[in-house]
Amino acid sequence: MTQHQPSIHVDLRSDTVTLPTTSMYERVLSAPLGDDGLDGDPTAQALEQSTAIILGKEAGLYVPSATMANLLAILAQVQRQEMVLAGAASHIYTAERGAATVTGAFYQAIPDQSGALDPDALAAAFASTKGNLKTRLVCAETSHNNEGGSVASLEHMRTVYEMSNAAGVNVHLDGARLFNAAIALQVPARVIGAQADTISVCLSKGLSAPMGAVLVGPEKTISEARWLRKLIGGAQRQVGIAAAMGLEALDTMVQRLSSDHEHAKDLAGGLEGIQGLRIRQPQTNIVQVDVSNTGMGAKDWETQLRTRNVLVRPWGPTLLRCVTHRHIDGSSITAAVQAFQAIADGRRAPLQQALTNSFSTFHQASSRK
Repeated sequence: MTQHQPSIHVDLRSDTVTLPTTSMYERVLSAPLGDDGLDGDPTAQALEQSTAIILGKEAGLYVPSATMANLLAILAQVQRQEMVLAGAASHIYTAERGAATVTGAFYQAIPDQSGALDPDALAAAFASTKGNLKTRLVCAETSHNNEGGSVASLEHMRTVYEMSNAAGVNVHLDGARLFNAAIALQVPARVIGAQADTISVCLSKGLSAPMGAVLVGPEKTISEARWLRKLIGGAQRQVGIAAAMGLEALDTMVQRLSSDHEHAKDLAGGLEGIQGLRIRQPQTNIVQVDVSNTGMGAKDWETQLRTRNVLVRPWGPTLLRCVTHRHIDGSSITAAVQAFQAIADGRRAPLQQALTNSFSTFHQASSRK
């Protein structure tokens, strides 16, 4: 089956640009279908059960996006005027807490440098009686997007879970890239899953499915989330067409994520040799590039890289994010590094010429004295 091929040579904007594999399309053709909003779609049910088993949970719920999965996890576990503690740089806090208008919950930021929630700040939050708000849920993230794909240690995740349990508080893990984290820690995904009550996993990033996420957790919580999904418009019909690709993704795409990690390391290694760039060494498939010492902002770099058929994303005024994925290979890394190098060289050339001209003018003036 012919697949559409991107016109851009190297697309490092996100692993969400990945296209379905041939085997995903083929699996759709034989997928049994049903009405997910009525009796249930059998392929979606198979995906839900499979994901729950992989992560060591009782039940799962297939939803259109990881953002919806996170929202449902909060709605199912937090009542109005209760507190959610979330990493200060986490996606839930920085990009999704507008959902508080739906949940009626209050959000408090907990420092999470390098993707690890600060235990002292967490303990202080548990002990606080701020406004008499009861803390109901702690939200962690791994791998951590805004922290450059960082992965907290298993010991740290266990500490957070045990602290939360002792305080009578549930833990939700935004595991949009959880399988990347498992590869980085070299543990089965269920080992990470044991450190949280509910977990969301995305299928449309490095796993290459075209859409969808799965929320897993206790049967009671997932049953509540299923009703809430309908309430917010997330119920679907013959959704097995998409769920079939998600099943194929789980069966065939998890182990190959290690290749993305290796390419990220290669990219970081190539870029760190370029004058002016500062590189955050990746644990997974995300490379952050600090361009503050180059004299150009992130947006300028993005524009110039685009003219060289390399796409990246500004992640702040002087920060770029580059994400490796299935469509990025060794030649892509070489092309990207060469594009960065060409821009850096072009940036230095006018400065060097200006210095040469200034020296020449000074020399000529001195010789006339």
